[in-house]
Amino acid sequence: MSVLVLVLSVSAACCLGFGFVFQQDAAQRAPLGDFLSPRLLLDLVRVPEWLGGIGLMVCGMVLGALALGQGEVSLVEPLLATNLLFALTLSRHRTKQALGRQGWSGLVLLAGGVTAFIVAGEPRGGDAGSDPLRQWLIIGVMVGTATLLTVYAKGSRHRFTAGPVLLGVAAGLLYGVQDALTRESGGRFSDGGWSELLTGWQPYAVLALGVTGLLLVQSAFETAPLRMSLPALTAAQPLAGIVCGVGFLGDQLRTDPGALAWQAVGLAAVVGGIVLLGLHPAMPRSATRLRAPGPCAPPSPASPSSSSNAGRAELPARGIGDSRF
Repeated sequence: MSVLVLVLSVSAACCLGFGFVFQQDAAQRAPLGDFLSPRLLLDLVRVPEWLGGIGLMVCGMVLGALALGQGEVSLVEPLLATNLLFALTLSRHRTKQALGRQGWSGLVLLAGGVTAFIVAGEPRGGDAGSDPLRQWLIIGVMVGTATLLTVYAKGSRHRFTAGPVLLGVAAGLLYGVQDALTRESGGRFSDGGWSELLTGWQPYAVLALGVTGLLLVQSAFETAPLRMSLPALTAAQPLAGIVCGVGFLGDQLRTDPGALAWQAVGLAAVVGGIVLLGLHPAMPRSATRLRAPGPCAPPSPASPSSSSNAGRAELPARGIGDSRF
């Protein structure tokens, strides 16, 4: 594994993890009437903290794209999953919560799982598949699954319980496909420059997937604490990316029984570590909404008379209220 790919991937994960924390802290104070609506992004774009989180996310995506240009998707994606470690680090700094047995167990599982998968699988490049039907089939399954999850989350009576988890999985699937198409776009640019890049559909799909995934993530952040949605997002993205990488980008993994067994164990450990870290007490647990004078306004102290109504009740106005990180 290239040291450059490792540095780029971990740096991208750092930016993404920090960015997610800032985004959720702002999004949880957005009006619930904007759930899964583009108005949500229009509201949040006026919040400096959210813009800072988006800036970090963009930096992470750029670093991730550079890593994908140097390494295989099936190598970079597990490394990007370590963004949860950085999100937990920032959350611990804010909450002063000790890491404890759960935190250390999650850290060991996540780091050990990533290491086991990479060592056992030995991801390496190969010839990209020339079968467009396979590519569209894989992309269609990922996007179709994300769509079904989103529709269910929007119409479910459990919008504030199962909904954020479903949206996190849906966004992770879209981001995994986006990463694969980002690498494919980079290959087109290397082959023929801007003319070759802009005449293909891939860069436009990358943009569409990015905006759609962003809306799903912010809606999940809006309706529930970070611990509900980020583990699902972090677990789904590398799995989707690996499927795309092996399925139509030509990534190769070892396929002997022992290697496959260790790869499965590694991925299972990654998912287990993600869940443990995502449910760590240091991660934000709840958000309390009260009426506020304007969109995405700073939190205001809760009054005693409103404490019984605090929670997830939808506001008729476009104001937001207090939050507890």
